[in-house]
Amino acid sequence: MKTGVSVYFSAGRKRNEEIIERARRAGATMAFTSMHIPEEEGVDYERDARHLLSLLRDAGISLIVDVGPETYGKLGCKRIEELADLGITHVRLDYGFTPEETVRLSKTFHIVCNASTVSKAEIAAWRAAGADFSRFAACHNYYPKQHTGLALEDVRAMNDRLSAYGFETIGFVPGDGELRGPLHEGLPMIEEHRGRKGDVALNMLEAAFAAGCDCVLVGDPDLTDASWERFAQVSAGFVELRCELEEGYGYLCGQVHHDRPDSSAQIIRSQESRTSLKPARSIKPDAHAGDERAAGSIAVSNSAYLRYEGELEIARVDVPGDARMNVVGAVCAEDKRFLPYVRDGFGFKLV
Repeated sequence: MKTGVSVYFSAGRKRNEEIIERARRAGATMAFTSMHIPEEEGVDYERDARHLLSLLRDAGISLIVDVGPETYGKLGCKRIEELADLGITHVRLDYGFTPEETVRLSKTFHIVCNASTVSKAEIAAWRAAGADFSRFAACHNYYPKQHTGLALEDVRAMNDRLSAYGFETIGFVPGDGELRGPLHEGLPMIEEHRGRKGDVALNMLEAAFAAGCDCVLVGDPDLTDASWERFAQVSAGFVELRCELEEGYGYLCGQVHHDRPDSSAQIIRSQESRTSLKPARSIKPDAHAGDERAAGSIAVSNSAYLRYEGELEIARVDVPGDARMNVVGAVCAEDKRFLPYVRDGFGFKLV
């Protein structure tokens, strides 16, 4: 999954330099900004935008700019196409553009529409005008005001519809460091995430795997140090799972494992455990072979499982005991929340 951040001109040059550098180190590849925010007064967009874009370009981060027909004037451009000369690659068009203009602009920019409000009629009009939807993405809103965010299942339904057309889908989760004003209550897409701002990684994984977003951005300006670390893990395609292990199985820690792309609904299966992590010694059935496996249990196939010997499994749900499986530990209770989202080739590291 792709990850990204939000940057705001009113934060000032120095602050944005710090955020972009942290985002670069954490593996972000996308950023969002808007030029339609009423609270951003006294901003020299032409000067500050050019500086911001140079920072993002050097960091390898693409920028989505929320624009209207007047935006290019703020940036000192006479035509919207000139925004490409500044390094802007993605433009979010909310209003004021005909289908023909939108399709023409898609040859210069990636077009980002409003995922929550785009209609079938608009999509049909773009298609009739010759749109190549590989040049289109759909970005949801974030919602500063309490109780106004979307339900996860509604986001999923919208994303499924848009993905079927070929759109990339983009969503937001709130930050837990510096919160965006004027309300300072978080900027979630999904309302439930507002109440758990500190669970940045969990919110990102839920937005991706449960709600179907291809790219997940943090809406607020900053994260805590701990959440930046989690953000970096998700950007790299894994999440750390704290656990307790029986003696002799410490070799399972310290490497990123990946669930199989054909994920099981009941267990996580490490692709690496039968190859790079398989110990030299044979794994004999032990005293915990055949134990019941509660959700979060960590087990390793013993020699009785023949060519599957050494395979690491984590139970997503309670599963029956099997004498061919040694139960060797458990994921800690708090981190069991991640288990539904370690799937489809996503990774985990036991710590």
